[in-house]
Parts: sequence; structure tokens; C-alpha cells
Amino acid sequence: MVESIFDLPVEKQIFYAVLGFSWTVYLWEAYLSYRQRSIYRLTTNVPQELGKIMDSETFEKSRLYQLDKSNFSFWSGLYSETEGTLILLLGGIPFLWGVAGSVMTRFGLGSEYEITQSLVFLTLATLFSAFTGLPWSLYNTFVIEEKHGFNQQTIGFFLKDAVKKFVVTQCILLPVTSLLLYIIKIGGDYFFIYAWLFTLAVSLVLVTIYADYIAPLFDKFTPLPEGELKTDIESMAKSISFPLTKVYVVEGSKRSSHSNAYFYGFFKNKRIVLFDTLLEDYSPLNKTGEPQTEQPEAEDAPNESKAKPKNKKQGCNNPEILAVLGHELGHWKLGHTVKNIVISQMNSFLCFSLFAVLIGRKELFVAFGFNDSQPTLIGLMIIFQFIFSPYNELLSFCLTVLSRRFEFQADAFARAMGKASELYSALIKLNKDNLGFPVADWLFSMWHYSHPPLLERLRALGSIKQD
Repeated sequence: MVESIFDLPVEKQIFYAVLGFSWTVYLWEAYLSYRQRSIYRLTTNVPQELGKIMDSETFEKSRLYQLDKSNFSFWSGLYSETEGTLILLLGGIPFLWGVAGSVMTRFGLGSEYEITQSLVFLTLATLFSAFTGLPWSLYNTFVIEEKHGFNQQTIGFFLKDAVKKFVVTQCILLPVTSLLLYIIKIGGDYFFIYAWLFTLAVSLVLVTIYADYIAPLFDKFTPLPEGELKTDIESMAKSISFPLTKVYVVEGSKRSSHSNAYFYGFFKNKRIVLFDTLLEDYSPLNKTGEPQTEQPEAEDAPNESKAKPKNKKQGCNNPEILAVLGHELGHWKLGHTVKNIVISQMNSFLCFSLFAVLIGRKELFVAFGFNDSQPTLIGLMIIFQFIFSPYNELLSFCLTVLSRRFEFQADAFARAMGKASELYSALIKLNKDNLGFPVADWLFSMWHYSHPPLLERLRALGSIKQD
């Protein structure tokens, strides 16, 4: 007779509980995706309520795009879950820690150099993750995104970009991790407070420097030229006391024809970034193939991206762009950005506090194959990634619900600025440009959508317009 899980040693109970919860979450996600895929398969005609905002050709394109993405997500998710399970069952984590120790021994360093061994382990783990994830990323970019007209990259540019991302990530990750481990080791009884303050400082610094020093390593940022659009953006920002200092256009089109906009910066130094694909007058997809007035630099020209002119109208006109920015500025004016930071840091402090309570429990380490040592980095990994996983799932759902509420409020802010009709048409254009499918299963939408479905946003804007 098979013994009950409760008859097993506590470390085995922990291990199988973690494994069981991971598969429970996966099966739940797979069920939700199955429901949504059924919507994609069965909804082949434009619903009557969408007839005025979406033509049948675009509807079919978006349906097939989202169906392909959903199928890809199913197989990549199954692979990821299976890989994670095999790593745990076969002792992949202690094995890689041992490999890192062997590397240390080759350089004459012993187990007392735990932080150095942790950095070697982290480098090996991220390399493994990068290599196993590469085929999936290639397929997503050069099969799915290519098939549906979004990919603008060549293989050479993609691989160069991937290497650059890995190097930049390591340059940030390794020093931050070493300092965090050092703080935990020397921090005494209140190390969790110091560790939390350190991660808070790091996150604020990264947010501050990202767009100025990190993002330009990957994309070209140019100031928005003087003209009506820039003047109107500055006037709108001034009208709500938004401390705007610069407006940039980022060359997102060399990677993808998806569009976006965001702002960043702290205190009195805010910047707005617009993707070139968002701007009707700048989008390369709207160019006719005539000689450009400004030629790209030689090193960027031949193989950075395909740069093929296409007969596809994309982007928003100036009033619609102002409406989109009105929505984004609404997030700032209504304090959504600050609220999200506060929630994130409260969660971080809670997690470090619980980590301080659990880090001394030897059975947590034994459960994952560490019988003779309790490395701090492994403790962080076990507790934050595995032990906290039920809490993380619940928090993620709550934040998704909160995000939808914030989106409605930001829409209402733009509407109060007199931009309801422009935002209405912009949302339709952006949905079309990005091939968003406007029909969603209610349960899938509730669990996954950080933004309300298109129809719900349009109804909210439309009802106010009538009012």
C-alpha cells in the first residue's frame, strides 16, 4: 500500500507539496487557455456589437494570430513545467551548485568563498536558462511573429541582441546579488530590514537610469522634433502640472511593428517615450519606399532589421496620440505609479521578513537536496520561488484586478480632459495594429487581463460621451 504523504519525513512533504502546487497552477493555467482557445476557434464571424469597429478581415487576422500564440504558449508552458519538474526530481539545483564548487576548486578557492560560488552558480543557471529558452524565443519571433507580419529582425540582429541582453543582465545581476548576500550575512538580527532597503535602493536606481543608460544600448532614442505634436504634448503636461523635461521617439520598428508609449523618471525630471510605430507620421510601415531624407548609420544599415516598406497603415494621428498620453498621464496624476511602488515594497518587506524566519529551517534545504550545507542564495531561491509560490499566485491575481481598475480610472481621466472620442478611436486603431482579439472568455480574462477587454473600455468611454 502506498504510504500517505503525511507519513513521509517533513522535507519530503515540503518537496512534494511544492511540486504538486506547481503542477496545480500549470493545469489551472492550461484549463484557462483551453477555454480561450475555444473562443478563438469558434468565434469566426465578427459579433454584431463589434461590426462598427472591426472589419471581418482584421477580425480573422487577429483570431488566427491569437490562436497561434495560444498554441505556442501551451507547448512552451508544458516544456517549461516538465523541465522544472525534472530539474527538481533529478537534483539539478544541488548538482549545479556542485559544479560551481568544482569551478571554485580549480581556482584554489574553498567553500568559505560562498558568495563567489553563488555568483558562479548564478552565471551557470542563467546560461542554462538562456540556451534552453533560445529555441522557443526563435520560434516565437521568426515563425509566429514573422507569419503575422510583426517581426522586423534578422537572425543576426536577434542573436546579437540576445548576447547583449545576457551580458548587460549579468553586469547588473552579479554585483547586486553579491552585495545582497553580503548584507544578509553581516546584517545580524535585522538583516532583513537592510536587505529590503538595499533592494529598494537598487530598484529606484535602475528605474532612474534604465531609459537613459540601459535602453539606449538596445534601441535608438531621438528627441521628438519641434512641431505641433510636441507643443501640444508639452501644453497638456503643463495643464496637469506634469514635470515633463523631454519627449523621445524610440526606434521600436527595427524589432517589431507592435506599438507602445510610456513615461519614466522621478520627481521633477519626467520623460515621455513614444514608439515610432505608434506615430502615424513616423511609422516605417507607412512609408512608400521613396528615398529617406536621413540615411541610417552604416553599422545599422544592412542587417539590423528588415526595414521593408509595407502597404499597411499603422499608428495614430496627433489628437489620438494626445488621448493615449492623456491616459498615461492619468496614471501619474491619480497616483497609480506611486501606489504600485508602495504595494511592491510592502510585499518585498513582508517577503524578506518571512525569509528571516524561514532561513534557519534546515528541512527546507534538505527537501531540495542540500543535506550538508545551507547556502544563502539557495535559501533565497527556495523560499522566494518555491515556498512563497501560493502567496505569489494570489498576489498576482489581486494586482491584475487592481490594474484593470487603474486602467478604467486612467481612461476616465483622459475622458475628463475632453479626449473621449480620440481615445475611443485610438484604442480601436491600437487593437487593430497589434491584432488584439476583442472577444475573451470571462474566466481567462478575469485571471490574466491586466487591461480591461477592448469592448468594456469602449463601452465606458461611449457611455460618458453620451452623458
